[in-house]
Amino acid sequence: MNKLLKLLQDGRFHSGRELGEALGVSRSAVWKHLQRVQSETALLLYKVPGRGYRLAEPLSLLDEDKLVPRMRAMGWALHLFDTLDSTNAEALRLLASGQAPLLVLAEAQSAGRGRRGRQWVSPFGQNLYCSLALEVHGGARQLSGMSLVVGLAVMQTLRQMGLPQAGLKWPNDVYVDGRKISGILLELTGDPADQCHVVAGIGVNVNMHEAEGIDQPWTSLNEWIGMVDRNELALTLAGKLKTYLDQHASTGFSGLRDEWEASHIWQHRRCTLSTGTQEFSGTVLGVDHQGGLRLMIDGVERSFSGGELSLRLDQ
Repeated sequence: MNKLLKLLQDGRFHSGRELGEALGVSRSAVWKHLQRVQSETALLLYKVPGRGYRLAEPLSLLDEDKLVPRMRAMGWALHLFDTLDSTNAEALRLLASGQAPLLVLAEAQSAGRGRRGRQWVSPFGQNLYCSLALEVHGGARQLSGMSLVVGLAVMQTLRQMGLPQAGLKWPNDVYVDGRKISGILLELTGDPADQCHVVAGIGVNVNMHEAEGIDQPWTSLNEWIGMVDRNELALTLAGKLKTYLDQHASTGFSGLRDEWEASHIWQHRRCTLSTGTQEFSGTVLGVDHQGGLRLMIDGVERSFSGGELSLRLDQ
């Protein structure tokens, strides 16, 4: 399937004969392969007599030959899949039988996960779905603020790709013009007080034009800068993650706190924080040295941290 999609990813017409010769199969077999592609990826395919077949929209497929050498140079093992339930779930499975660091990439997810149990919409070949698994020593200090640091790496990646207006929303979302473009989910296995593994799942909306099931305003790189090469994006993101996580391992979050606060889109604005059972309204002062949110509530500063907290802007 992947070989056929690589031939079609330019969005141009290709005759059945041309495709058959490239694949070494008959024209009738080409049609069966195309039906399988449509069934498994939900991609829209046009068939025009006398012209051949083409995808409704061009694709930028992930290319193992481009990605593996750079990942290997950073000491990361790359695992690339057409479809997974979840890149985070696969990273956790791989950790049970292998060693970190490792990076999982997929063209699509059938059960992508976001924070607070939300679904992460993951159409085939449109966006970036990846999970980086790391081994962490040293307990709480090495974990504090890590999700915020991953957010910094994602934001700086988007800025380098041509989106200077990308900004951060506590704790680990990236926004553009008030709409979400990326989310991050961290999961741990092992003893967080000593030695553990952290899986940082990252979803970035890249070339997606339409999507069902997203319950909040969203945007994509394509909307702002046009068609994006997802291999270039993946490599740029990997480099930023390596840089920022190495610095975090060396200095802790405190060494990156000022940079994070300078890019927080709701800094000094009035927001409401929900813990699931309580709500607190106040003015955002920034974050503390562990990455917790600092709120001024009725003249008293308080800090909040935790995986199930939700922050929304007061209107």
